[in-house]
Amino acid sequence: MTETIFAWTVFCLGWLLPLAFVALSPRAGAWRPPPGSRCPLGPRVGWLVMVLMLGPLGFLMFLRARRRVSPS
Repeated sequence: MTETIFAWTVFCLGWLLPLAFVALSPRAGAWRPPPGSRCPLGPRVGWLVMVLMLGPLGFLMFLRARRRVSPS
């Protein structure tokens, strides 16, 4: 029984909570791609895919990423 609880805890803390954090974070960007972009996915969807595939490593990459401001 404790192995099952441990497995669910690792799953929730390692993948589900980081996915929820990225999905709700305003730092993740828009859901839709910027105008004129050739990619059909927005930045938030890209971060969600990275966190989904890489798990905690993808989440750490999201936390380290800094949005660059282009000079206008």
